[in-house]
Amino acid sequence: MAFIILFCPMRSIVKINTGTDHDTSAFAVESIRRWWYMMGKERYPDATRLMITTDSGGSNGTRVRLWKAELQKFSNETGLEIQVSHFPPGTSKWNKIEHRLFSAISLNWRGRPLVNHEIVINLIESTTTRTGLKVRAAIDTNLYPKGIKVSDAEMESLCHQPEPFHGEWNYTITKSMDNF
Repeated sequence: MAFIILFCPMRSIVKINTGTDHDTSAFAVESIRRWWYMMGKERYPDATRLMITTDSGGSNGTRVRLWKAELQKFSNETGLEIQVSHFPPGTSKWNKIEHRLFSAISLNWRGRPLVNHEIVINLIESTTTRTGLKVRAAIDTNLYPKGIKVSDAEMESLCHQPEPFHGEWNYTITKSMDNF
């Protein structure tokens, strides 16, 4: 089971996408896509860009080609400029919302058997915090195969602009005129 957490600080809402297959870049971007179409687009109708903060490893790591290629597809689909800032390596502990949220979720499902995905989703959604954080969860049953390769030519076709400060951690992906 894989989890992707999407947090809207101005609205105190967390969206958790729970996957039944592999934690891949395609799963990570699909989670963002689902958040956008289920919550983001409605709450931010005038948005032209989306800022994503994420750790530096795993399926959405700084060197993962498929992560950037999938973000390019999402940008092309929505027209959004995607600004990405990765936490520096070894600093995922800076993601305080994730730690606070998983602490609350763990307390909520303490002692309960997690025998199926429906129970997991219901326990996640019934989690509350003292600050009034709202948790929404959904199950993603799509298949996300491992080992998908992105060629050098595909990488060169990305509309990817590194920022001046640590461009490997901070970059923007904009809509491509080509169909990627």
